[in-house]
This record gives sequence, C-alpha cells and structure tokens, in this order.
Amino acid sequence: MAIIESYRAEPGAVTARARPAAVDTAPRQTPPSPATAALPAGSPRVSVVIPARDEARNLPLVLAELPEGLHEVVLVDGGSRDGTVAAARRARPDVRVVRQTRRGKGNALVCGLAACTGEIAILLDADYSADPGEIAAFVAKLREGADLVKGSRFLHGGGSSDLTAVRSLGNKTLLFLMNRLYRTSFSDLCYGYNALWTRCFEDLELPSVGPGEAEFGDGFEFETVLAAHAATARLEIGEVPSFERDRRFGESHLNTWRDGWRVLHAILRERLPSVAACPAAGPSAEPSAEVLATAVPAGAEKRS
Repeated sequence: MAIIESYRAEPGAVTARARPAAVDTAPRQTPPSPATAALPAGSPRVSVVIPARDEARNLPLVLAELPEGLHEVVLVDGGSRDGTVAAARRARPDVRVVRQTRRGKGNALVCGLAACTGEIAILLDADYSADPGEIAAFVAKLREGADLVKGSRFLHGGGSSDLTAVRSLGNKTLLFLMNRLYRTSFSDLCYGYNALWTRCFEDLELPSVGPGEAEFGDGFEFETVLAAHAATARLEIGEVPSFERDRRFGESHLNTWRDGWRVLHAILRERLPSVAACPAAGPSAEPSAEVLATAVPAGAEKRS
C-alpha cells in the first residue's frame, strides 16, 4: 500500500507531498484482510482501541481480521445491551474490556487510550467500516517519524462505499475551514481511523477520563479535536490511504447535522476563544456510574 510522506503542522502554511484524489465511492473488490497477516518483526507494542455500543454482530468480524502480533486489544463498552462484551470474549478471549465513564464516542476513545499499555494506539471502529488490514500501514508511518497518523479516504488507494453526497459535501466544507484556520493540509477530516504514539497523550490535551459532567470532545467531534490539538502542538502528522467499508449490521450512531455542527464548533473554538463559551449542539455525554478501566470479569455481562 502506498503511503504518503508525513508533514508537520507549522505556524506557516503547510503543503502535503501527495495530492488528494477524488473519492472512490465504489466498493473495493478485495477480500477481507486475513487474520494471519502479522505486523513486521520488531514493531513497537501496538494497542488497538475499539469503542463499541451494541455491536455484537459486527465486532467479531472486526476482531477476526486483526493482524497477529498486537500487544493488546482494548474494547471500550458504552453500555451495550445486545451482548457485545460476550461476543467479543468469544471471538477474542484475551480482549481487555473497560467501561467508558460518560457517554459518547470521544469519551470512549479517551477511556481506551488511558487504559493502553502499548507504545502505539490504533483507534478502530467496531462497525466493520475500517479495515484492520491497514493497521500495518499506520504503524509504518508512525515508525517513519509521524506522531499522529490519520486515515484518508481521499488519497490515492483510499475510498469509501459509505460516503453519501451530503456527508461528502460537509466533509469538504469542514476540511477547507480546518486547513485555512490551522494552516494544515489534511485531505480528510471526518474519518475516525487514527493512530498515534501513546507518549503524545499529554501534548494533545484530550478530555478528562473521570466520571462527571459532559465535556466537549466526548462526542463524534473527538477526531477533529485530536487533529486540532495535534496541529496546535506542532506534532508531526501523517496520512495514509484508507478505504471505508459499509457497516455490515445495524444502523450508524452518527447524526449528520448534529455531529457536523459539533465538528464545526471544534474547529472554531481552538482558533476563536469566544466560540468556546458557546454550547455545542446536542448532548453527547452524561454521567455514568462506571469507573475508567474497570475490567469486566468474564461472565459479568451475563449478570447485568
């Protein structure tokens, strides 16, 4: 798989060395990535963080395609009621399960990142849309010098079979604004396949992990917050082509208009301090009784 060169988010204008290609909206005609594919010898310890809520049918498919040689798989359960945790344990008995402390995808990811013990963290969706076979490309880009690597559906070799016209237009609009305000050259913004060195957590100033009131960044805007903070901290950022597949079962938790507004809010609040005082549209989180990184004992999901 071709990998573009990394670029650094600087105070001056930044130009990536690979130009975005038109998104390929046709399904990629390749078989699922085999579970037997392993990470290269000598790779750093890789933790895969998977946030999930009611993904009992999709999650085993994702786990089956993970490459060999991973340090750990951290499943962050968002209060699933369909047996997601049990399904994960059947598919991968060594999976680590933690409960998120509030609601929202962003909070789940922060809780998973805090629980990681590896040197690299891969953020992977549970709905089968992201291809686990691409993990090696993310790891390679990090080893080349990037601090954060974003998957891009708009680079040559990437694409999507799940990108509607409305979502595509929204992504392009938000992407243009992001690149203008932060002087970056991202080719894709609203895509959740990311990887980073765990040593960068403090530089990114992510939302807290403790239970309590909702925080900005707890929802689908998390990926934008991650990119904005990485650019502000002048971290080395890279992109790799990625193909977004169709979710196999169920409906997406994404709300195009509400979550699009939250992404816009995330872009503006870092550059326009007055925006930070304005509430983002729609609640994304509320307190939870669960405590971060509390492992779920085998069989506990049956007692709930």
